[in-house]
Amino acid sequence: MRLTFPVLTLSRGGAQRMITELANRLAEIGHEVVVLLPSHGFVEYEMKCPIITAPATVLTEDDFPYGDVIVSNYYTTVPVAERASQQGKGLHIRLALCYEPNFLPDNNQSFASYGITRNLLVLSRWQQEVIRINHGIKGRIVPVGVDSNFHNMHFRDTPDRPLIVSAIMRRPEGGFSGHREQEYLIQQLDMVKRLHPEVEIYIMTPPAEFAASLSLQALLNTGRYQLRTPGNDNELAYHYNETDIFVSASTNDAGSLPGLEAMRCGAALVTVYSGGNLEYCAHGQNCLMSYRHENRLAADILTLIDDRELRRRLAARGEQDSQRFTWERSVQVFQAELFEMVSRQGT
Repeated sequence: MRLTFPVLTLSRGGAQRMITELANRLAEIGHEVVVLLPSHGFVEYEMKCPIITAPATVLTEDDFPYGDVIVSNYYTTVPVAERASQQGKGLHIRLALCYEPNFLPDNNQSFASYGITRNLLVLSRWQQEVIRINHGIKGRIVPVGVDSNFHNMHFRDTPDRPLIVSAIMRRPEGGFSGHREQEYLIQQLDMVKRLHPEVEIYIMTPPAEFAASLSLQALLNTGRYQLRTPGNDNELAYHYNETDIFVSASTNDAGSLPGLEAMRCGAALVTVYSGGNLEYCAHGQNCLMSYRHENRLAADILTLIDDRELRRRLAARGEQDSQRFTWERSVQVFQAELFEMVSRQGT
């Protein structure tokens, strides 16, 4: 099958990782896959399929090669993918990696984009239901995965090591991080640090985003936290393995990949309910989860600092429960859904 993935960028992040993993693994099993980027797009992942760079900063339908399937994702890629499909360049299928109207600017445009194609794939039951209620379309679920690079290296068995709490922060400039509740996250982490000054707090952020963000630099130069800037999966997995308690304050995620990766690496997870993380989170069984209005993030972190056995039990169960989320499974489900949608084309 010939597939085209139009994307805005392949910078490091959960959504871009999903596209990268699917595109690379589909290419490895014999599909003809191309990624189509605008002229200003950049790639931070190693790609195993051809990349076509369009001549302009905005993709047009003329930039698309002829193929069998066009897989759009972010709402701005949907109209042009549909126009290319109408030119006979492939069946248009949308892989929605988030539900944009909930938390991003221009929600009138992103909301309307869900009326463009009925062929929809989503990441979680929560996302599926939100779109079904708002648009009358029931998307098929393609689960997220975790790469084999992410595994428990058992650093935590080292005696006399400090307890480490970690979180990921992204560049706040640009209006794309509001759902991450980063101000709330820092407020809660500061509370933990005041009550437990012996605990080390690591903030992980992509190196390019840290270099471009004055606000992140100002925050992380205060000396209250230790900075980690993983540039690849090996470094990211290492930092997850340094972590005893991984914290997420995001309130809107279709898949919420970092929490799952941290679980796989043996960290205990403290998280805010974000919708998609219900796919792998069970409060009191493999994590501690709270709703944002409960304002309980710091309290849950403190609970796990004080209760070593609970921390270890949740971490062990989380690591076990994460095992069913693999990119191999994701690709199998994705491929099966593509075949089914193509087979009913025109019906």
